[in-house]
Amino acid sequence: MASATTAGTISAPTARRSATRVLRPVLMLGGIAVVAVGSVLWWLHGGRIVSIDDSYVRAAKVAITDDVAGIVGEVLVHEGQHVNKGDVLLRLRDRQIRIALAGAKANVAQTALTLEAMKRDYQRMLRDTAVQQARLQSDQATLDRYSNLVKSGGVPRADFDDARFKVAADLASVDSLKQQADVQLARLGGNPDVDVTTMPQYAQAQSQVEEFERQLEHAAITAPFSGTVTNVEATQPGMYLPVGTAAFGLVSDEHVWVEASPKETDLTWVKLGDPVTITVDTYPGHPWHGTVESIAPASASEFSVLPAQNSSGNWVKVVQRLPVRIKVDRQPEDPELRAGMSVEADIDTGRVRHLSDLVQ
Repeated sequence: MASATTAGTISAPTARRSATRVLRPVLMLGGIAVVAVGSVLWWLHGGRIVSIDDSYVRAAKVAITDDVAGIVGEVLVHEGQHVNKGDVLLRLRDRQIRIALAGAKANVAQTALTLEAMKRDYQRMLRDTAVQQARLQSDQATLDRYSNLVKSGGVPRADFDDARFKVAADLASVDSLKQQADVQLARLGGNPDVDVTTMPQYAQAQSQVEEFERQLEHAAITAPFSGTVTNVEATQPGMYLPVGTAAFGLVSDEHVWVEASPKETDLTWVKLGDPVTITVDTYPGHPWHGTVESIAPASASEFSVLPAQNSSGNWVKVVQRLPVRIKVDRQPEDPELRAGMSVEADIDTGRVRHLSDLVQ
C-alpha cells in the first residue's frame, strides 16, 4: 500500500514536467506565429493614413490700409469686434477733399465754356476771312481798272502802285486769317460742331473730378471681407495716416484652412481630394473633416533668399517638407477656429497594401 502511494506521488510531478516540455515549444512557436501574423495584418492594414502633426490653422488676413492720406476722423470699431464685408471701419477727415472736388467741378464747367468759346471763335474767324476776301476782290477790281488806265496816263503811277500794294496786303491778310482758322479747327479736333464733352481738355478736367470723388469715397475705409479686427488701438482719431500705412488688422472668419507640412516621404500616396480628419489641440475630442485642396509645387527651401547649394561636395541629405493646404468643412456648431492654432491632420490616402508588396 505504501509502495503504491509512493509510485503515485512520483508519477504526478513527472507528468507535469512532461506536459511542460511539450507545451513550452508550442507556446513559444505559437507566440512567434501570433506576432508574425499580427505584424502582417498590421502591415496590410497600415500605410493608408498619413498623420501630420506639423500643421496649423491659417486664415486670410489683411492689414487695413488706404490709398488716400489724411487725418483720422473717427474709428468705428473696437478690438476683437466682428465686422461684415462692407462695414465702415474708420473715416478720414474729408473737408480738404470736398474743397478740391468743388474746385475740380468748377474747372470742368470753365473748360466747357472755353471749348464752346473756341467753337464760336472759329466761326468768327471764318467771317473775318470772308470779309477780307471781299476786300481783296474789291481791291483787285480797282487794280485791274488802274492797270488799263495807267498806260494811257488816265491814272497816276502812284495810285496804281497803291492799288497793287493793297491787293498784296489783302492776299497776305486772307492767307493769315485762313491759317488762324485752320489752327482753331485743329484745336477742335477737325470738327467745328464737336461735342465739347468728347474733347481731351474736357476729359482731363472730368478725370480730376472723378479722382477727388474716388478720394472722397475712400475716405471711409470699409472691410474687404467679414472677420475680426485686431490691433485697433494703434490708430486713434487725430493722427495722420499716410498712404499705405496699416491702420489695424483684419482676420477672416470665412476663408480658413489648415496648412500642413509633411515630410516628402509621407506624400507618396497623397493626392488632391483625399479626405482628412482634423483635430485641434485647443478642442480635444472634437474632430473636423476636410479634403486635400492643394500640394505645393516646391518645398519651402526653394523660396528662400539663399537656397542651399552643394558646392563643396560634403553633402548631407535632408528630408524636405512640402506644404499641403487642407480645406476645412466647417459646421455651424463647430467651435471657432483661430489662425495659428496647432492641428493634427490624418490624411486617408485610400492606399491598400498586398502581400506581393513584401517581395518588391
